[in-house]
Amino acid sequence: MNFFSYLNSDDISYVHQSSLEILEEVGLQVRNEKARKRFAEHGAIVNHETEIVRLPATVVEKYRALVPPTITLRGRDPAFDVTFPRELPVFATASSAPDIVDPVSGVTRRSRSDDIARIAHLVNELPGFDVFSISTLADDAPRDQFSLTRFYAALKNCVKPCRTSVYNIREAEQVIKLGELIAGSKEAFWERPFINFGYCAVVSPLTMDFDSTDTLMYFAENGITAYGTIAPMGGLSTPLTLPGMLVIMNAEWLAAATLAQMSRAGTAQIYNFLPVFADMRDGAYAPGAIEVGMMNSAVCQMARFYNVPAGGYLGLTNSKVADAQAGFEKGMSPLMGAMSGADFIVMGGLQDALMTFDFGQATIDNEIAMMIRRVREGFGFSKEAASVKEIKETGPAGMFAANPATLEHMLTTSFMPELADRKLREHWELEGSSTIQQRALNKAYDILSVSNPVALDPDVDARIRAEFDGLVAGDAKLQQGWKRLDIGSNEPQRERRPNRRRKKQRL
Repeated sequence: MNFFSYLNSDDISYVHQSSLEILEEVGLQVRNEKARKRFAEHGAIVNHETEIVRLPATVVEKYRALVPPTITLRGRDPAFDVTFPRELPVFATASSAPDIVDPVSGVTRRSRSDDIARIAHLVNELPGFDVFSISTLADDAPRDQFSLTRFYAALKNCVKPCRTSVYNIREAEQVIKLGELIAGSKEAFWERPFINFGYCAVVSPLTMDFDSTDTLMYFAENGITAYGTIAPMGGLSTPLTLPGMLVIMNAEWLAAATLAQMSRAGTAQIYNFLPVFADMRDGAYAPGAIEVGMMNSAVCQMARFYNVPAGGYLGLTNSKVADAQAGFEKGMSPLMGAMSGADFIVMGGLQDALMTFDFGQATIDNEIAMMIRRVREGFGFSKEAASVKEIKETGPAGMFAANPATLEHMLTTSFMPELADRKLREHWELEGSSTIQQRALNKAYDILSVSNPVALDPDVDARIRAEFDGLVAGDAKLQQGWKRLDIGSNEPQRERRPNRRRKKQRL
């Protein structure tokens, strides 16, 4: 497939060489002493007083060449493992929103562990999503079990690959112990480690954090599937030009990839990014900006230059509801990413600049993902598909609907949406003039009102609960009071309160 691109070969070479120049002449501030020592042991120039690490171009080139061309994210059921790059992009939910739109009241509130369990069940049944990037935080998590709570509720109810970040190595070890208990033994888990992590070791501009850099090295050292995300903010932590953002982001990705390979050669990576732009009128965080999709196009080209998978947070929105703004922001950038060759698209379920999860939005995003996947399947041109013989045989004023070929191709040529309405206005009005959000919530209800067929076996669950005292229930039970919407009533939806925001948001 020919992918859309902005950059020519000279542009790509300039970005790469400029990134090397920045890493060698300016360097990064590396706050983690272990990381500074590791850089120094492998040829970097380190000043421990200033914490500045400068990376000679020869060092970067040596280690970035060790990044494998593919990555595999594993699920509890190996049938759902995904290895990419592949022909079609991998779609994931977006992660770590502190709030959720309550499906009963329609009001935003803090998300809990039982919400994660329900979302996991929903994502497991939605075919558009390949990966459950744990969508929300858990406000009810015991203090010493925060990440464990999130992974437990997710893995208990979803057999697709699950991933999110953790605060530190202690949390990672807790989650890995959970995986060993699910697998039945330490040996069984490490034979096929099905827990996937993320981290954000680089804080733009050109700074490596302490804890997340610690986890980067820990994951690599132990052969644990994990990948980093570069998350600059144009105009605040990068120059306010697309090329300027690309250069600094590329330098940061090269630095993180280099440290991962220094920790363990052959550590799989994704050139994964969340580049957003500040709305310079007021500094607002704007992940729904079309420039995010434009930047992804360039990122895909750099990833192909480095022969590594390309990924990005693309289907994000600043809208607070599933409205037209959410629709075009969640459709345009992911489609642009897919047409530019993105291998991994993080886009499902969140609204309000990654602050809020909505069950209806997740179900709508599933349909968007399937439409985008249809685009990447391609035009399918062939002499046979051009149907010249059929056109001749049907002739002027003929009807193709009656032809056997039409029936044969009905489910393959056209994507058949479940939520997008295609009825005549008169029929739509007779059936209650429903919104897509109402239909989407009903689909989520229909999925969640049935017992989860992939929930953990009770014996396995008992083994886990015996190990972790005070662990949350983690069951995907339909929330009390959630009822199927009577679309025919045309009752207006309740107004929603503005979100309460947390100071720190995690990928």
